[in-house]
Amino acid sequence: MNRQLYIIAGTSLLLLASCSQKKWSVEGKIEGAEGKELILEGANELGGWYGIDTLTVENDGTYAFHGLPAGHPEIYRLRLGSESAYFPIDSLETVTLNGSLANFATTYTLAGSPEADAMQSVNQMVDSIQRHAGAAAIASDEGIKRRIAEIILRNPSGMTAYYTIFRTIGGTQMYDPAVPFDNRVIGAVANAFNQTRPADPRTRMLSELFLAHRRKASAAPGDTIVATEIKHPEISLSDVNGNVRVLSDETARGNVVILNFTAYSAPESPAINVELAKVYDTNKGRGLQIYQVGFDTDEYLWRQSAKNIPWIAVYNPADASAKTLVDFNVGALPATFIINRNGDLVERVTDMSKLSSAVARYL
Repeated sequence: MNRQLYIIAGTSLLLLASCSQKKWSVEGKIEGAEGKELILEGANELGGWYGIDTLTVENDGTYAFHGLPAGHPEIYRLRLGSESAYFPIDSLETVTLNGSLANFATTYTLAGSPEADAMQSVNQMVDSIQRHAGAAAIASDEGIKRRIAEIILRNPSGMTAYYTIFRTIGGTQMYDPAVPFDNRVIGAVANAFNQTRPADPRTRMLSELFLAHRRKASAAPGDTIVATEIKHPEISLSDVNGNVRVLSDETARGNVVILNFTAYSAPESPAINVELAKVYDTNKGRGLQIYQVGFDTDEYLWRQSAKNIPWIAVYNPADASAKTLVDFNVGALPATFIINRNGDLVERVTDMSKLSSAVARYL
């Protein structure tokens, strides 16, 4: 008897503990779905989907699911009949997903968190393009994909970036790793996942996808036409005085160049500039130059800071940010590279305390 009471009491405690745990939520209203079965699904490591919970939509079209946090950002979906609506969960937020039974997969809207807002922006852009130009335009038009990349690269380690990379439109993958520009976007997302979520199985999948197609591109036979070799992507941006400063001009002079992508408004910016200044003051007479690209959203703030910088400081406008970051496979700021005297992009520096010793190898 005592043992039975102990088991019952223990079970009750577990249920109470489960009920007291903080949970995330997805809720909203689906017009026309009253009385229909709605299924909450999660993704497994292989990209398949499995059922987590099921409910019947209320008579007024409302519903609500609650789930325990996964310990890392995740993507889930709601399945209504044969159509699915996707949403991101970072931690313990409440995401609102509203839609209608008719065309559920394309008519739903998201709100409630920064990542939900980002996914909503991507969905709206994709839907608008499909209506006006057709699904084929999204997969074939680099300009369109560049605009979408600008949104996902604001948070390249977020679930919106991952979801968009693997999204298919009309049976075609939106970002095709066999296309050089697309693969650079995939590489930027893979790099961000490597930095922030190295143990996530999706990180390995992204990295393998990027590297496999980069190797194929490197191994492809070259054109027989003789062309000037470009050893690093080009950057041509204006400094605080309005003068256009071209990255290849500095590397053509035989300088060792530290290429730094930053935002002066970021909390870590002052400390990074202190390290850059130490290396610059010590080596500027030995053929060292710094080319620093600012990504501040407030151009006035950037100008106030840049006018006191002794090295080359240029500003990257918001409408050009995706291209520059994608070209150099930058998934998160700050990012620092070294270009040697031959113009080769030779090293990425992840620990600024080791910048001086890294630069010394190429002077």
